[in-house]
Amino acid sequence: MGRTAESSLADEELHVVMFPWFAFGHISPFIQLANKLSLHGRVQISFFSAPGNIPRISNSLLPSPTTQITPLPIHPVEGLPPGLDSTAELLPHLAELLKISLGLMQPQVKELLIQLKPDFVFRGWVLSSGSRPLASQFFLQFPPGTCGKIPTAEDMKRPPKGYPETSVNQMKTFTARDFTYVYKKFKGGLSVIDSLGLSQCRHRTGVQVMQRDRSETFLTDEQVQELAFGLENTGLPFFLVLNFPAQLDSQTELDRALREGFLERVKDRGVVNTGWVQQPLILAHSSVGCYLNHSGFSSLIEGLIHDCQLVLLPLKGDQYLNAKLITGDMKAGIEVDRRDEDGYFGRDDVTRAVNTMMAGDADKEPLKSIRENQEKWKKFLLDNEAQNKYAKELVAQLKAMKNSA
Repeated sequence: MGRTAESSLADEELHVVMFPWFAFGHISPFIQLANKLSLHGRVQISFFSAPGNIPRISNSLLPSPTTQITPLPIHPVEGLPPGLDSTAELLPHLAELLKISLGLMQPQVKELLIQLKPDFVFRGWVLSSGSRPLASQFFLQFPPGTCGKIPTAEDMKRPPKGYPETSVNQMKTFTARDFTYVYKKFKGGLSVIDSLGLSQCRHRTGVQVMQRDRSETFLTDEQVQELAFGLENTGLPFFLVLNFPAQLDSQTELDRALREGFLERVKDRGVVNTGWVQQPLILAHSSVGCYLNHSGFSSLIEGLIHDCQLVLLPLKGDQYLNAKLITGDMKAGIEVDRRDEDGYFGRDDVTRAVNTMMAGDADKEPLKSIRENQEKWKKFLLDNEAQNKYAKELVAQLKAMKNSA
């Protein structure tokens, strides 16, 4: 391509709609992508979400005259209380109702797309089979569902034919069983995815343990107990953050789950917090040495860039794949050992995993390689020159695709 053609392409406007599913684990990557795109070329961003999510999205998006947020009022659904605009702190049955609401919003979304005439739509849910094109291109996080045989758990334990060799191929029974949910809910091409107190602890640099469960999957009382007692048994200072459904009283739930005098025993070296916290600020603290988390992708990235030793306890869906990617292919962390048939983990499993990362010899394998790999990925993730290069190339490719459509 000549210089004139390149200049013409660079000057061309591009309009992109961002429409993630109403879960902040989905919204956050879309925000990051929107911020990257807005810095390169003449790119207009329209960000769709429910009204209750707008303040957090607005605070995270870079200020730009070419970026606008479009609120989409939640469609009323029987049983779904008003004001619940994301899956954060939602009980599972209410999260399912939110998915139904999103499906009912399709005419509203279609009308908006007709008005805006975007070049591209990035969204995290599938199109209905009868939808007519309203943009040059659509990018989906999930492909449209397919008809045919519904895979069993045993089928899911084996990689698809032709799938590259990777550690992600190795799937335990309970993980494979969890993935069958996708096929039971989404088969047939459905239109939507149907489905802080650090100063209170005694600090020892590099040995602070933090567990963060900010996903929409809530731990059972037994899991809370095993996790908490496992952290206690490490002998290390820790900051434990737990999430409970918004419809329940967090303190009552915490007191019921953590009985046996736990809070009194650990008060000199442990903090237990419920609800949302400023996770990046906590991970950046010099006393945080180990980050035990649920393997949400954003959490993994934050852990890597803040030099945290990663101990992973995935709870559902893509978190299992993320954990395999980090511990297997990238060799940048370890996973809490769990029972194959049902995913059970005990306090000893938690203690062993944390102590392996924090009390092991960093000059011997496997910790030596793990820490070297963590440093390598941290440098890559913080390499602004490389990140800007990829974003610029993506914008150029989008503009080229627009012209060829």
